[in-house]
Amino acid sequence: MILGKLVKMQNLTAQESEGMGEEMLEGKYTDAQVGAILTALKMKGETQEEIVGIARAMKRKAIIINPKAGKLVDSCGTGGDSSNTFNISTAAALVASGAGVSIAKHGNRSVSSNCGSADVLEELGVKMLEPERARECIEKIKFG
Repeated sequence: MILGKLVKMQNLTAQESEGMGEEMLEGKYTDAQVGAILTALKMKGETQEEIVGIARAMKRKAIIINPKAGKLVDSCGTGGDSSNTFNISTAAALVASGAGVSIAKHGNRSVSSNCGSADVLEELGVKMLEPERARECIEKIKFG
């Protein structure tokens, strides 16, 4: 039903997109179905309601780590900005951490750019960590 609406260039309600996002995050769709839905959504053009719904689902499924770090900056790249820019979010996160700001850095491998946050960090020798280890690193070295 969701894919059918998107293929017909019909907008989803916030509730529909929230349910879709939750089902995606729970693995209820195959990779092919996820690809088809996201492609159809991109071709149609995302609405504010659709983005809000998916964001709500993601927020509910988020893994909370709660480091004892005072103020914490959540750093994630833009991904898919179509501007052929370099990975500035990772560079900015490293600079800020070096200046004493506690950073929770997250991201992924490159999908639509030359390099994603995970690609940059792995090239620098930074290991991808489980949430509990990331929390410990934020507390100890202000970057995780």
